Order: sequence, then C-alpha cells, then structure tokens
Amino acid sequence: MCYQAARQLDLPGYFERAGFSPEETDLALTHIIGRAVHPASEHATAEWLQESTALCELLGMESTSVNRFKLYDTSRLLYTHREGIESFLSHKTSELFDLNDKIILYDLTNTYFEGRKANSNLAMFGNSKEKRKDAKLVTLTLVVNVQGFVKHSKIYRGNIGETTTLEAIVTELSSQTSFSGRKPMVVMDSGIADDENLKMLNAKGYNYLCVTRGKIKEYVAVKEQGKPVVVTDKRGSPVELLRIEKEGNDDSLLYVRSQRKAIKELSMHENFTSHFETGLNQIIQGVQKKGGIKNIEKVWGRIGRLKEKYPSAHRFFDIQVSNDGKNATAMTWKRIIPTSRKEEGVYFLRTSIKEIDEVTFWDIYNTIREIEASFRILKTDLQIRPVFHRSDENTMAHLFLAVLAYQLVSTIRYQLKAQGIHHDWSHIVRIMNTQKAATITMQNKNDQKIYIRKCSKPETKTREIYDALGYKYQPWIRKSVLPEK
Repeated sequence: MCYQAARQLDLPGYFERAGFSPEETDLALTHIIGRAVHPASEHATAEWLQESTALCELLGMESTSVNRFKLYDTSRLLYTHREGIESFLSHKTSELFDLNDKIILYDLTNTYFEGRKANSNLAMFGNSKEKRKDAKLVTLTLVVNVQGFVKHSKIYRGNIGETTTLEAIVTELSSQTSFSGRKPMVVMDSGIADDENLKMLNAKGYNYLCVTRGKIKEYVAVKEQGKPVVVTDKRGSPVELLRIEKEGNDDSLLYVRSQRKAIKELSMHENFTSHFETGLNQIIQGVQKKGGIKNIEKVWGRIGRLKEKYPSAHRFFDIQVSNDGKNATAMTWKRIIPTSRKEEGVYFLRTSIKEIDEVTFWDIYNTIREIEASFRILKTDLQIRPVFHRSDENTMAHLFLAVLAYQLVSTIRYQLKAQGIHHDWSHIVRIMNTQKAATITMQNKNDQKIYIRKCSKPETKTREIYDALGYKYQPWIRKSVLPEK
C-alpha cells in the first residue's frame, strides 16, 4: 500500500531526477515506508527489514545489504534535498487531488531528547508540550493545508518563541503553495497571533484567522437583535456564535461559547478551588498550633505564594487575618459564590476578512483541527519523540524523515476519507499487516528442495482499502520455483 502511494506521488521519479543512484532511490523509499509502517531507530529498522518484512523484496533489494549505517546516510541525503522534495510534494499533491490551498494552517510543536546533548546548538531547554522540564527540546514547525498535506516545514531550537517563527515561514511560503494571483488565509492559534505577527501578515497581503489573546470586554453585537447563532461541535454539543465589534478594532470578531468547554473549565475551576482551600487550611493550622508560622509578614507571604500558584481560584475567596501587630492571632476565610458563571467556555475569534457570517467564521477556524491531527500522527504513530540522536544533523534528518512518512500517510488517508473510510493510521497498518508473503518449501522426487514464494490474497477489510485507493491487491502472486543447488 505505501509503496503504491509513493509511486502515485512519483517519489521514485523525483529521486532519479534529483541525481539519486538506483541504490539510493531504493534505500530512500525503504526508509520512508519503514518509518510509516514500523517507526523505530535505524538499528531496529535494519533488523526489521532483514527479519520481519518483505519490503526489500518488493523493491528488488537484498535485505542483508541494508544496515543502520546505510539508513543513517539515507536520512542525511534526504534532508540535504529537503527544500526540493517538499516543494515537489506540495505541488504534486495539489495537482494530484486538485487542491487550491485557499486556507493554510500554521503551528509548531516540540519533542524532547533523551541524554544530555551537551554540545548541541539545536537542543535547548524550553516550554515542553509533554511537560518534560528535565529534557532539552527541538521545535518542529509545519504549514499544512486543510486536507492535511504538508506545504512546508522547518526545524528550530527548542527554546524558540512561538511568535518569532511565523515571519520566516511566511517569507518562504509562496514557492510551496499552489496559489497564483492571490494568497491563502493563514489560520493559527493565539500563541502565535500577537499584534506584530498580525501586522506582518497584513503587510505581506495574507488574510488571517485566529483566537484572540485574552478575553474581549466592552463589545456590542453587530446585529441589532444580538441573538447568537447556535451550531453543534463534532460531539453534538451546542456552541453559541455571535458577531461582535469593539471600538478601535478593525478586525471581524466572533464571540464563541462552547457548552463542552464550559463544563471542562468548571471542572478545572472546582479542582483548583479545592487545592486552594487545602492550602488555606494548612496556613490556618500553622497560625493555630504551637511552633507554627505566626509572623504576620510570613503568613501573608504564604497566602501570596498560594494565590500565585492558583491565580484563577483565589479571586473567589475573602481572606481575613487578625494580628497583634507582630503575629497573626486568627485567620478566617469564606468562599464567594458568583451569581453568574457565563465567562466559562467563552473565547473570541478574529479575522482580517470583513464580510463573513458566523457559521463560515466557525467552520474556517475548525480547520485548525487538521494540523492538530498532523502533530498527533507524527508524535504517536510515527514516533518522533523522544529523540535519541547525538548530532544535530541526524536529529534534523530524523524529523524530516517523519515528515516524509507523514506525506505518505496523508496521501492514503485523504483518499480513504473521500470514500467514507475514516480509520486512524495505526488501525490501517493493523489491517494491512494481515497480508503476508510466504515461502513454501518442498522436496521433489530427486530429493531436491524447491522454494515457492507466494503473496497471500488480501482479507475483506484489506481489499476494501485497496479498492478505495484504486491500488492493486498483490505485488506478485507466485514467484520463481527453484531447486536448491
């Protein structure tokens, strides 16, 4: 399946035109397909190729000739051709599936290293999305269209700020997308969408859509009746949408209140509130018991640190501390129950497009789920985390290899989804792994051993996938029958 997807994308032809030798082309295809089907280290991949798969046979290679050193060399070779390969695949997928790239999605993620990475210029401590504060990071940025195909990627140091990457990516973007005479809309999250980046996009002629940074106050509804439009999210929960405007803001704004998000935030609020109450009780015990912390400055210091730890909870508590001028003599608190919790589940979207209705506004924003799915596949199914490579060169090659494997995954899943098959990648791999190549051994009447190589017929679910993709069922049915010499 993956080999036919690679041929559909004309990867063998591109490698040949780029000057790859036949062996380098076969190794490149083997390594990309191996990363998609069986993500592992180069050492483990070489063992898998020799012992557990017919991939090398499919490409006409001797599996015993492949080792981890050749795979390392292949990863580095692919990375040296990164710009050309990415540009080729960006245009090829758009032509192949008649895509226009009217909307592009931009985001970044990071993955962590195992090991100290003492002499690396790439590995840095930063804000880990996996909460690995103990490990150095490397950052991967992606530009993806709404169909899930990568248009551009770039690798940064692990401590790079989210807001500092966008301009460099946008500058390189025009050659990677299929637009002509117009520029696509950039959809991004609030971490990237600071005022400077939005001004930069405007200056370069790009429209944008993003979540606002912080809550908007003192706004009015655009429509006179001020009634929200109600839609449902993918889980069927209601979402209220209302076009609003705020004085001094030229962008189109959308008020969004999600019931499911409100329930989640209320649950988190109750959790933080419970922890804040526990901390207050510990401070009270210190004031009351012998030998506890009673100094009034230290008591207020403890309260201050507790408020800093739970900033969203402390505003709902009225805390009183009695003192004799030096020490606290008593401490009480009461919880303030708000009369309304309408702010839960509320956020705001903004776009540079002037004429846009609520539903279109919401639908465009939800395309950002596609880049979230891209990172989820890269991290979970293609296992870009953690990184074990010692050199920065091998690290960048490792990440780019995963991006190339993801392009195969996207090519397959896009066509399957068009036919109503919405399996995740790991499920597709499990189904396709039911098809095997087997060797049958027998002896003839002259006591010579004969070997027959056969490919099994695909099972029902496997055939459904082949049919949806328009791929053939078997690379071969029966191969040559040879007596042992």
